[in-house]
Amino acid sequence: MSFKLGLNRVQEVLVLGLMLVFVFAVLYSDIELTYKIGIAVLVFSIIFLTSVAGQVLKQEEEKRRL
Repeated sequence: MSFKLGLNRVQEVLVLGLMLVFVFAVLYSDIELTYKIGIAVLVFSIIFLTSVAGQVLKQEEEKRRL
């Protein structure tokens, strides 16, 4: 299973888990809209930062090989 985000398996599992948390928090919980928006922002920022960090690590690894 690969999302083609350029991430390794651990990061993909983290992203999938965060997406599940997001879906359950937004659709199936009885909390206020502001909390739902906050959870959405937090989840997507963590996903974004994880993918950026993965790409930076890959670039550093390629630099070392050259």
